[in-house]
Order: sequence, then structure tokens, then C-alpha cells
Amino acid sequence: MRKFTRGHITDFLKKYASDASTLDIGAGGNDHKELFPNRVTLDIDPARNPDIVGDAHALPFGAAHFEVVVCSEVFEHLQNPPQAVGEMWRVLKPGGLLVLTTRFIFPVHDAPGDYWRFTPYGLRLLFSQWEILEIEAEADPFGTIAVLLQRIMFQTTLRGGKATKALLYVLALFFNTLSPLLKVQYGDIKRGSKVDILLTSGLFIACRKPL
Repeated sequence: MRKFTRGHITDFLKKYASDASTLDIGAGGNDHKELFPNRVTLDIDPARNPDIVGDAHALPFGAAHFEVVVCSEVFEHLQNPPQAVGEMWRVLKPGGLLVLTTRFIFPVHDAPGDYWRFTPYGLRLLFSQWEILEIEAEADPFGTIAVLLQRIMFQTTLRGGKATKALLYVLALFFNTLSPLLKVQYGDIKRGSKVDILLTSGLFIACRKPL
């Protein structure tokens, strides 16, 4: 069964595909190779077969070394995200592009190395020195419920076995059809402020290091 989230992540990365020199943090093997062919992969886990085994908190490269940095589904697993952001800034050339995907409303995964969740406002704060090109939601509120139901299927043993999981899958597919019901989303219970992103399973951000 394919994860609901996977296609959205790939589509976002495709928008910023580049043959420029790229550092792909947290990638190994053939991850993203077709989108960023001139990349160096880095991961702290040698089992992922990265080009370089290294830590995102202390990147083993000189300043202004890369034109693009990709950090997909890694940020929530870093013990000190602000420090890692500083390292990404350091190794990027002026005008360089950062493409990052991470989690907002999402279950624990890759335990025990799962530390953080990020709101759009948290990302804007962390990347306040950057030129933010866009912040995109992975799913709308109903789609997020579908993602959570699917992760319950993946990450639990349930009474009723396959029949119960089949029911959850049908519910997940149902919630994925409800997006047209959404009209306006609000950032507080009194509906005092409208927001573009109320509830989402993940957030995607693209930004540039200023010239």
C-alpha cells in the first residue's frame, strides 16, 4: 500500500529539480537522484549508503560550496534544527536554494530519533534570514485525517486484524474525498484570523540564501 504522503513530497521536489551542485541531506542510494543528478548525499547512518557519512549539525564542507541543498523528511529528526539551518546557510552559495520537507501533524516515526514538529510560523521564524519562496501544506485538514488513519494501520496491531485495517483504509479514502467541503480556515477558535494552513500532515518550504 502506497503512503498517501509520498507523492506530494515528490511533486514538491520536482518543482525545484536542478542539475546544479546539490547537497542532499539524509539521502542515500538512489533517493532523488533523477531530480538532482549532480548531488552529494550525506547521512549519519552508513546503512543508507550515502556518499558521505556525516552530521547535518556539522557539515564536512567549506563555505559556499553548493548551489542547492535538499533536506527531505530529516528536519524533525535533528536534535538541534537551528544549528543545522546555520550549517545549510554556511555551505550554500549566495543565491543558493534550500528545499526542505518536514512533519507537522504526524505520528512518532523512526523512534526513538523523532524530536520535533513544525508549524508554518515556526518555519518562518527558523528561516527568517532567508528569502522564503513558498511554504506548502502536504495535505488539507481532511487529507491529514486520512494520513493519520493510514499511519495507524501501518504502526499498530489492531483487534479484528485485516478486517479492521480494511475499515480504516475505507475511512481514509473517504476523508480524502472531503476537501471540496472546506471554505475558510481560521487560526483561532473565535475565527478572528483566516489562515491558509490550519492542519496538515507535513510542510514543504523552499527558500534562498540572499545574494
